[in-house]
Amino acid sequence: MAVPLRHELKFFITDVQYHVLSSMLKNVLHPDPNGDENNQYHIRSLYFDTAFDDALNDKISGVANRNKYRIRIYNFSDKMIRLECKSKFRDLISKRSVRITRDLAEQLISADPTGLESTASGLVSDVYREMRTNLLHPVVIVDYLREAYLHPVEDVRITFDRQLRTGLNSIDMFNPHIPTVPPFDHEEIILEVKYNRELPVYISHILSYALRDGAVQSAISKYVHCRRFEFKDY
Repeated sequence: MAVPLRHELKFFITDVQYHVLSSMLKNVLHPDPNGDENNQYHIRSLYFDTAFDDALNDKISGVANRNKYRIRIYNFSDKMIRLECKSKFRDLISKRSVRITRDLAEQLISADPTGLESTASGLVSDVYREMRTNLLHPVVIVDYLREAYLHPVEDVRITFDRQLRTGLNSIDMFNPHIPTVPPFDHEEIILEVKYNRELPVYISHILSYALRDGAVQSAISKYVHCRRFEFKDY
């Protein structure tokens, strides 16, 4: 089955821009049904990379077509665990995702491919191949608080990600008490705008108005930022 390709725009925005845009979106878009009373939820992702840090180096080098593998949980709970692969195809993105058990998650975290060759999941099969051929393994935990707004036309999804934290060298993703630190010197707010083919005009106008004081589109990677303390040469 073909995975749909989507547009993804990213911006660093100020606190003022966040409050203006959030208040406007509340009136015209739907809140994420997974959010709490403040339309927020916590995301923790454990990212994987190869023995040669291909995902990290491809992103930094601007390789046009690339993949990132991760396991993701919400609100520090193991009730919903997803294995995901986010792919970049020049200016478009796609994401494959499959729900997995805690046992399988723990196996992947230990970088153990045993028995995965018989899986019926294409995504798990890809992870198996990467573990066998490129020594894919978990490298960093990425935490943040998300506020999201949705619209069914063009499957628009607008998110604000705040309180970004890196788990440094820990891969104990189901432990809510691991030490985490912010990768930025100042608290940054990341705005992401995702949609299929065309962004509805009125949403585009709202974004232009709220960001009129300047917000430069940027190729922001939470993954790369959260690996900044590893003293790699980049």
